Amino acid sequence: MTTITPPLNPRVIGLAHYASRALLENVLDRHGVTFQQSVTLRLVAVADAPIEREHLVGGVVGALKIDAADAHSVVDELISAAVLAAQGPSLVRITDAGRELYERTSAEAAPITARVYAGIPAEDLAVAGRVLNLITERYDAEFAALNK
Repeated sequence: MTTITPPLNPRVIGLAHYASRALLENVLDRHGVTFQQSVTLRLVAVADAPIEREHLVGGVVGALKIDAADAHSVVDELISAAVLAAQGPSLVRITDAGRELYERTSAEAAPITARVYAGIPAEDLAVAGRVLNLITERYDAEFAALNK
């Protein structure tokens, strides 16, 4: 039986995104975290220092394509859950509980990702990464043009 590989297109990209997101959300659900909260928490966790709230909101808006009010709500949820904390009038930092949550969910997701990517040649992953980054840049440009 011959398997026909479909060309890269929005459907193929979408199916891959939703398959990976479903697995991640399974991990996150066990910890009472939403996908939006996870994306927001990660942005603060990988920062070397407290982050400007508006910069964080901009990163969430850019990553999730949601409006700023919704991104602020997600930040507020994480502050209420004590995984983020306001530091001064405009900075947000990760708390010890937030760091632990980020590290635990990342550690639980890592073996799943490793199994999925296992056996895919590094060259193929590099090409896929370049192509997907280019596609993302172009979609972001189109999205920005629509929302001027």
